[in-house]
Amino acid sequence: MYSGLGITAGVTMLSHFVFILISFRLLTALRFDKLLRPNHVRESQLLMVFIAIALGFTVSEFFLSLLQSARDLQYLL
Repeated sequence: MYSGLGITAGVTMLSHFVFILISFRLLTALRFDKLLRPNHVRESQLLMVFIAIALGFTVSEFFLSLLQSARDLQYLL
């Protein structure tokens, strides 16, 4: 029973990490330094990291929820 929880936790952590990396990679196409005041490069980089974490976590939660719902369909029948 506990090994299933460990696998679920591992899949969840891996999913969050992968989707955060994908979000960060996609956000590099945007120029946050142009949106902020001049000479605030560090702040724009930190903003990009925070947005990537928020976006990646949200997409990962959606993906994991979709997988859980698909697994729970067996109880419908």
